[in-house]
Amino acid sequence: MTALYEFREEARAWLKEHCPDGVRGPGQVHTGSTKISLSHPDVSVWLDRMAEKGWTVPTWAPEYGGAGLTSNEYVVLLEEMKAIGARPPLINRGTQMVGPTILEFGSEEQKRRLLPMIARGEGAWCQGYSEPGAGSDLASLRTSAVLDGDRLVINGQKIWTSDGHTSEWMFMLVRTDQAAPKHDGISFLVLPMDQPGIEVRPIQLISGHSPFCETFFDDAVADKRDLIGEMNRGWTVGKRLLQHERSGMEMLVSQSTERKQTTMVDIARKYVGPETGQLDLLVRNQVTDYEMKARSLQLTSRRMVEEASDGRTPGPVTSIMKLVSTEYEKMQAELLTSLRGTQGYGWEGDAFSTPEIDGTRRWLSSRAASIYSGSNEIQQNIIAKRVLGLPD
Repeated sequence: MTALYEFREEARAWLKEHCPDGVRGPGQVHTGSTKISLSHPDVSVWLDRMAEKGWTVPTWAPEYGGAGLTSNEYVVLLEEMKAIGARPPLINRGTQMVGPTILEFGSEEQKRRLLPMIARGEGAWCQGYSEPGAGSDLASLRTSAVLDGDRLVINGQKIWTSDGHTSEWMFMLVRTDQAAPKHDGISFLVLPMDQPGIEVRPIQLISGHSPFCETFFDDAVADKRDLIGEMNRGWTVGKRLLQHERSGMEMLVSQSTERKQTTMVDIARKYVGPETGQLDLLVRNQVTDYEMKARSLQLTSRRMVEEASDGRTPGPVTSIMKLVSTEYEKMQAELLTSLRGTQGYGWEGDAFSTPEIDGTRRWLSSRAASIYSGSNEIQQNIIAKRVLGLPD
């Protein structure tokens, strides 16, 4: 009996006993935010139990709140969660973005203080990168942080701050040396959102809903001890965090643990061929193409996890996952809307179901996917230069 087989048996037994019924099947996943109401008490119970087990961040070391699992054990855990329809206990930017970044660049004191808190889901996180004059050209950021004793005083503005209004913490890039060259003089730090000097204003989008906000800093404060990496050397830290964001591992964790959901084939049969279940050639080709690409993307994400060293995120190759998943997301929204016909363009009213209305709003917002987290053009440049080795 191999060690991996033994782990599978142990994980299967533990999940069967400890996974509450209220978190089996599609539904709400905890973000760590205290500002979002939970749909069922089991969502909180599940987070607490998995955090105690170290399985909210399974590959992190136990001293940092994890379980020290290997990549293969992590995949086995996902498989066993999927087998019983267990949802992830926690999905947020803490476990998937800033946590892995602190693991690489943080001091030992920062790791032991911040990572267990992240692993327990004690607060949601938002990202302070983009500014009105610094989007794809992020190094042009102007929000400043001035060292004042044991603290950094922050002034400026960030925009497109996803979930800024429901987050307790922010990780951000700030300019700490105004005289330094463009990519120098930038520092990476974390700070609490609930403090004087921070104002968050939600941004409404055409879809009628938006996680985006603009965030204003007027003498906001971060502790000097929460500077991750060296002062004025934060550009490298900030770029590495984006690789964690683009890795595709979030998709693997969020999708691979759900019970079988309604497929695009089911949607096509419902709206295009409700009686016979037969679809014309064009629709069959469209649905087949979509399902093949979706499955390929998921399998590739899984392979990345399996091949990663101790769960570490790969480097520039993550831009490939970002580029492909963006196109997949747009394709999914477009096809879903098309298959539903006139029912795919409902905004409100009893004539449309909740999934139909949600689908319309998702279709309207899907175009933004090729811009946020680094535009597709930026990803193509990274792939050309750092993956393929092409000249500038």
